[in-house]
Order: sequence, then C-alpha cells, then structure tokens
Amino acid sequence: MNDLSLYLASVLIWGSTWIAITFQYGRVAPEVSVVYRFGLAALLLAAWCFLRGLKLRFTRREHGWLALQGALMFGINYVCVYLAEQRIPSGLMAVIFSLLAILNLLGARLFFGTPLAGKALGGVALGVAGVGIVCLPGAGPTFGAASLRAGLALALGGTVTASLSNLVSQRNQRHGIPVMQGNAVSMAYGAAFVALYCALSGRTFTFDSSLHYLGSLAFLSVFGSILAFGAYLTLVGRIGAGRAGYAMVAIPVVALALSTAMEGLRWHWGLALGAGLCLAGNALVLPRPPRPKGAPV
Repeated sequence: MNDLSLYLASVLIWGSTWIAITFQYGRVAPEVSVVYRFGLAALLLAAWCFLRGLKLRFTRREHGWLALQGALMFGINYVCVYLAEQRIPSGLMAVIFSLLAILNLLGARLFFGTPLAGKALGGVALGVAGVGIVCLPGAGPTFGAASLRAGLALALGGTVTASLSNLVSQRNQRHGIPVMQGNAVSMAYGAAFVALYCALSGRTFTFDSSLHYLGSLAFLSVFGSILAFGAYLTLVGRIGAGRAGYAMVAIPVVALALSTAMEGLRWHWGLALGAGLCLAGNALVLPRPPRPKGAPV
C-alpha cells in the first residue's frame, strides 16, 4: 500500500471505532473487553504471520521494548479510552484524542531531534485552546460534573499514553522490528498487562454472547486493531510519528458525524468552536497529509 492508502485506511477505520467501542458496554467490564479485543487480535495476527512464514522470534532486549509498546499502546491507552467513553460521547473523545498529532510532533522533537517549524507553535496553541474550550463547563454537551471531570481526565491520560507509545513504535521500527510481527507480540503483551490488572483489581472475566457485542468485538479486533494499527504504524515508520499524526485531524470529523447520528450528540457553541480550533491547530502543525509515493510534487 502507498502512503495515501495507509493514511485513508487509518482515518476511515479509526473514525468508526470510537462509536463501535460503545457497543462493548454492558455485561462485560471495559477493562476485560480490552483484554478480549487485543488477545483475539494478537492470536489472529500471530496466525497470519505463521501462515505467511514470518518469524516471531525476538531478542530479550527487543521483547522488552515490545512489552513497553504493548503496555502503553494496547494497555493503558485503551483502558483510559474505554473508561472515558462511559462518561463522555465518543465524538468528544475523538476530538480530545486528536491532540495526539501535536503531542507526537513535540515528542519527535524531544526524543528524535525532528525539526519543529515556527508555525507549529501556533498550531500547538490553537489545539490546546480548542480542547480547553470544549472542556469548559457549559460549553459542551451536558454531563454530571464528576462524570465530566473523570471522562476528560481519562481522555487526556489516554492521549498522552498513546503519543508515548507511538514514539516507542517509531524507535522499534528504526531498530529493525517489523510492524506486523511487532504488533502481534506487543498486542499479546498489552492484553496480558491488562489481564493482570483485572485480576489484581477484582474484575470478573464475564462474557457477552449477544450479536452486538460479538460483532463489535470482531470489528474492533480485526479492523480497529490489526488492519488500522498495521496501516498507521507502517505510516509512522515511513514518514515519522509527527507527520503520521495528521490522521488524527481527520478521524474526529468521522467520529463526530457518527456520534451525532447514533448517540444524539448535541452541538453547543463551545463544542463547535473548540473542535474547530483543535482541528485547525493540528492542521497547522502538520500542514498536509502524505502523498502517494511517486506522485508529482
């Protein structure tokens, strides 16, 4: 796949996974659903690697980095996301998560020395201001105060963790760890990390055999986990975490549209203004999506 195809796959799939996560709520604890999602994804991806003859052998040091990637990307990040979406609409969660583009750029500058253009500082200011407006009392959808604060804190925590995991993935690819094999192992580590957390915190491993739960689990495991992460992390390896983060500008547009149609998300002045500023800030930080390889400049 060329860069543009990878970009579009990430946007369209992840734009719809925010609403798909809400179908996971009910009989199964959110943290346990994270274990099921990435445990299943790891098994399917490992089977695919086996059928393709791709080796899953890594050194002890590589396993350490893959375990870190899994704990951050497929563990802490998604536990925060699943818990946050119990408290705030999926579209709002996607808007906050779009800060990933800004955090990726700053992290790439800090850890890899990637140049930071002057106008990027203006983009950072717009993005932070936009999320701040969305979070103002009375500016967005109506929530209970405690639920709103908890949801926003979890959303921001998940975004920061996701950005760190993107940088770890970029580091792993630079050291020769293939994307698909690395994802298979790191997803297994992530599922094991969350399973351990569930066991220690007393979460019960129940299961929901209803069609909406099984369907959303299959969609999130195959499309949202294997295909989308494969596309996005391949893009990270090719063009860096900073530019790949541009996908986070377009994903909230899809997510907000679905949240409005399916969750009845009500638009207030603060949500519209804040979302617009946040997306504009991200677009300023990362001025354009990647072009297909070989396309004219």
